[in-house]
Amino acid sequence: MIAFLLWALNQVVDADILVIVVWCIMSWFPNACNSRLGDVINRLVEPYMHWFDFIPPIGGISFAPMIAILVLYFVQAGLAHIAAII
Repeated sequence: MIAFLLWALNQVVDADILVIVVWCIMSWFPNACNSRLGDVINRLVEPYMHWFDFIPPIGGISFAPMIAILVLYFVQAGLAHIAAII
C-alpha cells in the first residue's frame, strides 16, 4: 500500500513538472494564457510558483521555473529513496 502511494506521488510530481513546462512554453505565445487551457494551467501552476517569487529575473529571463522543477526533481529523488528503503 505504501509503495502504491509513493508511486502515485511520483506520478503527481511528474505531471506537475510537465504542467510547469507547458506553462513556460505558453508564456512565449501571445494570448495563450487567456485561453481556457491557459486558465486551467495558471490555476495549477501559480500557487506553487509563488513560492519562488523571491528569485529575481536576470536579463529579463526568469529562472524561477527551472528552480521549481529542480526542487520537484529533488522530491522525486527523495520519494525514490524512500521507496528503495521500503
